[in-house]
Amino acid sequence: MSEVVQQIIASCSGALVTSLFMTPLDVVKIRLQAQTKGFVKGECFIYCNGLMDHVCTCLNGDPATAGSQAKLWKRVPHQQFTGMMDAFIKIPKVEGVRTLWSGLNPTLVMAVPNTVVYFTSYDQVKRRLGFVNGEQNSKLIPFVSGATARAVAITVISPLELIRTKIQSEQMTYQQTKEAIKFSLRTSGVASLWRGWGPLMWRDVPFSAVYFTLYESMKGYSMSYHNTDHIPTWESFLYGGIGGSICAALTLPFDVVKTHRQIELGTHAAASSSRNQTTFTRISKLYRTQGLASLFTGLGPRLLKVAPACAIMISSYEYCKRLFSEYNLKKSLDEKT
Repeated sequence: MSEVVQQIIASCSGALVTSLFMTPLDVVKIRLQAQTKGFVKGECFIYCNGLMDHVCTCLNGDPATAGSQAKLWKRVPHQQFTGMMDAFIKIPKVEGVRTLWSGLNPTLVMAVPNTVVYFTSYDQVKRRLGFVNGEQNSKLIPFVSGATARAVAITVISPLELIRTKIQSEQMTYQQTKEAIKFSLRTSGVASLWRGWGPLMWRDVPFSAVYFTLYESMKGYSMSYHNTDHIPTWESFLYGGIGGSICAALTLPFDVVKTHRQIELGTHAAASSSRNQTTFTRISKLYRTQGLASLFTGLGPRLLKVAPACAIMISSYEYCKRLFSEYNLKKSLDEKT
């Protein structure tokens, strides 16, 4: 089994573990929100499986997957929860255990390929640049590798994410989405399929560059301190969470602009808007018209999602890689004997 195949399997495993852990938390969060506030027809809410956000639209007061009459989860009349733990007990008991993972399958269709491209590219670039833990000349390699890997993943996945955002934010059918894409192609050209690519690059490329620099630095320090060639899984979890929290806060303004741009796909507003309206122009406009707080809308929820998701993803990925490393070593020794 080649190194690349092992990295692909490890990243797939990490994506699945992250989604399995994070999806129930978000399902419970939305159920508690619905109980206190209630959903209004046509109103959007954010659903996250730990790997990517999904803008879902409410149909007739019920949360439902956009473009479909299938509900995101079953709603039981008069089902009331006193808190998170109460919801975790009552939802499986009354509605079935599978309800905690409602909406998981469709999100994995995009999340897993994105994660595979991202993490596999990172390890490949890092290896080709000659990264060695603890060496001074290796300090910038995680920065370059993280930025490169994310840029590749964004460029490959961006058109699909744009279409997904449009469908979910405006509750469009696939036919309506097709017409919106045609309109956008006629008025703005093929480049319109990468609408939001710039803000996405500004949000995720610095995120990945700084994230892996912080993670590898903490990991390298620990390995040097304990004089070992790997760190325990709990340390990977801790360092992943710390790095994810810092980067999530720093890059939030670009996430706000990215969402605004993608929702505009196929609208007259997008066609008539200035093509010279850069990411920083939009950030400046938001700051002038709505204040600094508008650039950090959703900071709390973003931290609550990103920190544990980063921690689970990187620790699962590192654990799988360590298993493969032990397997490769054992196989090599067996071949010599």
